[in-house]
Amino acid sequence: MMLILTRKAGEKIVIGDQVKVYIIEIRGPQVRLGIEAPVETPIYREEVFQKILEENRLASEVEIGHFEKILKKGKT
Repeated sequence: MMLILTRKAGEKIVIGDQVKVYIIEIRGPQVRLGIEAPVETPIYREEVFQKILEENRLASEVEIGHFEKILKKGKT
């Protein structure tokens, strides 16, 4: 589900009871946002979040042979 809102600079959106999104500035096609959330709530730009997911996926595909090589190097 997607909620679509229209906001002006200086207005805000509240998500749940702990996240506030402030519309700081609108300049042409760009919107500057301020996000207030608990420290334990991670906030990422979409492209950064996708990169994290991809890196996690790649890390989970490591073969056991890679670990054996690492362990052998540690013993020398």
